[in-house]
Amino acid sequence: MIRKATIQDLDQLTPLFDQYLIFYKKPSNFEKHKAFLKERMENNEAIIFIAFDDEIKDKAIGFTLIYPTFSSVLLSKILILNDLFVDSTIRNNGTGEQLILKTVELAKEININLIRLRTAKNNVIAQGLYHKMGFVRDEYLYTYDLIVNK
Repeated sequence: MIRKATIQDLDQLTPLFDQYLIFYKKPSNFEKHKAFLKERMENNEAIIFIAFDDEIKDKAIGFTLIYPTFSSVLLSKILILNDLFVDSTIRNNGTGEQLILKTVELAKEININLIRLRTAKNNVIAQGLYHKMGFVRDEYLYTYDLIVNK
Protein backbone atom coordinates (compact mmCIF):
# COMPACT_ATOMS: atom_id res chain seq x y z
CA MET A 1 0.00 0.00 0.00
CA ILE A 2 1.17 3.51 -0.83
CA ARG A 3 -0.29 6.65 0.66
CA LYS A 4 0.62 10.23 1.46
CA ALA A 5 2.78 10.38 4.59
CA THR A 6 1.71 12.33 7.67
CA ILE A 7 3.53 13.54 10.77
CA GLN A 8 2.44 10.30 12.45
CA ASP A 9 4.59 8.37 9.93
CA LEU A 10 7.85 10.11 10.87
CA ASP A 11 9.11 7.29 13.11
CA GLN A 12 8.80 4.83 10.21
CA LEU A 13 9.87 7.25 7.50
CA THR A 14 13.02 8.53 9.19
CA PRO A 15 15.00 5.23 9.15
CA LEU A 16 14.33 4.90 5.41
CA PHE A 17 15.35 8.51 4.81
CA ASP A 18 18.48 7.91 6.88
CA GLN A 19 19.37 4.86 4.74
CA TYR A 20 18.78 6.92 1.62
CA LEU A 21 21.18 9.63 2.79
CA ILE A 22 23.79 7.04 3.76
CA PHE A 23 23.60 5.76 0.16
CA TYR A 24 24.54 9.30 -0.92
CA LYS A 25 27.51 9.30 1.49
CA LYS A 26 25.89 11.45 4.18
CA PRO A 27 26.34 10.56 7.87
CA SER A 28 23.53 8.86 9.75
CA ASN A 29 21.67 11.33 11.98
CA PHE A 30 18.12 10.29 12.87
CA GLU A 31 17.21 13.40 14.85
CA LYS A 32 18.43 15.81 12.18
CA HIS A 33 16.78 13.80 9.40
CA LYS A 34 13.50 13.53 11.31
CA ALA A 35 13.51 17.30 11.96
CA PHE A 36 14.13 17.97 8.26
CA LEU A 37 11.20 15.77 7.20
CA LYS A 38 8.92 17.19 9.88
CA GLU A 39 9.68 20.76 8.80
CA ARG A 40 8.96 19.98 5.14
CA MET A 41 5.62 18.44 6.13
CA GLU A 42 4.58 21.13 8.61
CA ASN A 43 5.41 23.90 6.12
CA ASN A 44 3.67 22.10 3.23
CA GLU A 45 6.90 22.33 1.25
CA ALA A 46 6.95 18.72 0.07
CA ILE A 47 4.72 15.79 -0.68
CA ILE A 48 5.89 12.46 0.67
CA PHE A 49 4.46 9.12 -0.34
CA ILE A 50 5.23 6.16 1.88
CA ALA A 51 5.01 2.51 0.86
CA PHE A 52 4.12 -0.29 3.26
CA ASP A 53 4.78 -4.02 3.06
CA ASP A 54 1.78 -5.99 1.76
CA GLU A 55 2.17 -8.71 4.40
CA ILE A 56 3.41 -6.69 7.40
CA LYS A 57 0.96 -3.80 7.01
CA ASP A 58 2.66 -1.40 9.42
CA LYS A 59 6.21 -1.87 8.05
CA ALA A 60 7.35 1.06 5.87
CA ILE A 61 9.49 -0.13 2.96
CA GLY A 62 9.95 2.91 0.71
CA PHE A 63 9.18 6.54 0.03
CA THR A 64 9.28 9.39 -2.43
CA LEU A 65 9.95 13.00 -1.47
CA ILE A 66 8.50 15.38 -4.04
CA TYR A 67 8.84 19.15 -4.33
CA PRO A 68 6.34 21.14 -6.41
CA THR A 69 8.08 24.06 -8.12
CA PHE A 70 8.14 25.96 -11.42
CA SER A 71 10.04 25.90 -14.70
CA SER A 72 10.61 29.25 -16.39
CA VAL A 73 11.54 27.57 -19.66
CA LEU A 74 8.29 25.58 -19.67
CA LEU A 75 6.25 28.42 -18.15
CA SER A 76 4.56 25.93 -15.89
CA LYS A 77 4.59 24.09 -12.59
CA ILE A 78 6.68 20.93 -12.36
CA LEU A 79 7.33 18.24 -9.77
CA ILE A 80 10.85 17.47 -8.61
CA LEU A 81 10.96 13.84 -7.58
CA ASN A 82 13.91 14.61 -5.36
CA ASP A 83 14.17 11.35 -3.43
CA LEU A 84 13.06 7.79 -4.12
CA PHE A 85 14.12 4.95 -1.86
CA VAL A 86 13.11 1.34 -1.32
CA ASP A 87 14.52 -0.78 1.50
CA SER A 88 17.44 -2.74 0.03
CA THR A 89 16.16 -6.05 1.48
CA ILE A 90 13.03 -6.03 -0.68
CA ARG A 91 14.02 -4.28 -3.90
CA ASN A 92 12.87 -5.54 -7.29
CA ASN A 93 9.36 -6.24 -6.02
CA GLY A 94 7.75 -3.32 -7.87
CA THR A 95 7.67 -0.85 -4.98
CA GLY A 96 9.84 1.73 -6.76
CA GLU A 97 7.64 1.50 -9.82
CA GLN A 98 4.50 1.90 -7.69
CA LEU A 99 5.97 4.98 -5.98
CA ILE A 100 6.71 6.55 -9.36
CA LEU A 101 3.19 5.73 -10.59
CA LYS A 102 1.78 7.41 -7.47
CA THR A 103 3.85 10.49 -8.32
CA VAL A 104 2.51 10.43 -11.90
CA GLU A 105 -1.02 10.16 -10.50
CA LEU A 106 -0.37 13.20 -8.31
CA ALA A 107 0.97 15.18 -11.29
CA LYS A 108 -2.16 14.41 -13.27
CA GLU A 109 -4.42 15.33 -10.33
CA ILE A 110 -2.83 18.76 -9.93
CA ASN A 111 -2.41 19.34 -13.68
CA ILE A 112 1.40 19.18 -13.84
CA ASN A 113 2.94 17.97 -17.09
CA LEU A 114 6.55 17.29 -16.06
CA ILE A 115 8.25 15.26 -13.34
CA ARG A 116 11.99 15.87 -13.06
CA LEU A 117 14.56 13.86 -11.13
CA ARG A 118 18.28 13.32 -10.93
CA THR A 119 20.33 10.43 -9.67
CA ALA A 120 23.93 9.47 -9.17
CA LYS A 121 25.79 8.45 -12.32
CA ASN A 122 26.68 5.10 -10.74
CA ASN A 123 23.11 4.33 -9.66
CA VAL A 124 22.48 2.20 -12.74
CA ILE A 125 19.72 0.14 -11.12
CA ALA A 126 17.63 3.25 -10.51
CA GLN A 127 18.46 4.53 -13.99
CA GLY A 128 17.09 1.32 -15.44
CA LEU A 129 13.83 1.84 -13.55
CA TYR A 130 13.59 5.46 -14.68
CA HIS A 131 14.10 4.49 -18.33
CA LYS A 132 11.54 1.70 -17.97
CA MET A 133 9.03 4.21 -16.54
CA GLY A 134 9.51 6.59 -19.49
CA PHE A 135 11.92 9.15 -18.04
CA VAL A 136 14.34 10.55 -20.62
CA ARG A 137 17.88 11.45 -19.61
CA ASP A 138 18.73 15.03 -20.53
CA GLU A 139 21.79 15.06 -22.77
CA TYR A 140 21.58 18.81 -23.34
CA LEU A 141 21.65 20.41 -19.89
CA TYR A 142 24.24 20.10 -17.15
CA THR A 143 23.53 20.44 -13.45
CA TYR A 144 25.73 22.78 -11.43
CA ASP A 145 25.75 23.29 -7.67
CA LEU A 146 27.26 26.16 -5.71
CA ILE A 147 27.72 25.62 -1.99
CA VAL A 148 27.40 28.99 -0.30
CA ASN A 149 27.46 28.06 3.41
CA LYS A 150 28.94 24.94 4.93
